[in-house]
Amino acid sequence: MTQTDLSDMQVAHKLADAAGQVILPYFRSRDLGAENKLSEGFDPVTVADRAAEEAMRTVLAELRPKDGVLGEEFPPKAGTSGRTWVLDPIDGTRGFISGTPTWGVLIALSEGEGPILGVIDQPYTGERFSGGAELAEMTGPLGRRGLQTRATQGLGEAILFSTFPEVGTEEERAAFERVAAEVKLTRYGMDCYAYALLAAGQIDLVIEAGLNAYDIQAPIAVIEAAGGLVTDWQGGAVHEGGRALAAASPELHAAALQLLNWQY
Repeated sequence: MTQTDLSDMQVAHKLADAAGQVILPYFRSRDLGAENKLSEGFDPVTVADRAAEEAMRTVLAELRPKDGVLGEEFPPKAGTSGRTWVLDPIDGTRGFISGTPTWGVLIALSEGEGPILGVIDQPYTGERFSGGAELAEMTGPLGRRGLQTRATQGLGEAILFSTFPEVGTEEERAAFERVAAEVKLTRYGMDCYAYALLAAGQIDLVIEAGLNAYDIQAPIAVIEAAGGLVTDWQGGAVHEGGRALAAASPELHAAALQLLNWQY
């Protein structure tokens, strides 16, 4: 098989397949250990993270050798095509080592100004959320269905997710709390699965800080394909990471943005 035989989305699915096959034997294994990448705090990495990224890089070396690669676990690979595959082999390693099925494999293809397609894959539940040009769909135990964000307009009816209760700095936490005080329900600890649920029309807002490019590029592509918005906290581009606001509708996005930037 050559690099011209498959579409970019088909390549993305092959990457997800390769990563999932490597990861699943480690999930909920009693023998799985985790290294801490931080001298202060806790940012775990496992053999599954590294093996999954290696598996995806091997696929790309065969099918897209001219493309660059930006992954979490290994140094970037420069390409000559102007395109870069952005990979997070296990987004949510804390959840992974805890046995919760809220982690996922994140795959995006970027052409510089942001991602043009993305996949959020959860191998354990068999759910895959894909978004790109003229494509917004999920597959899983309930079959194949389209992705469409909810039309919720008021914060009072919105469901808000974030991975960490502390969000980031004290200032960032205070900004998040201003939004959380206005919504119907706030939940934590979902990692990339929160973004997938937003694209699937189950929730309305995701607000986070301290993200890297590989954390957010796949969610951007999937959510935007489903009709949502993903920006930084000032309404600008966030594909390089930082503070992210994902919203199901323009009305919710504007309301949350105003509260995040509210000044006393």
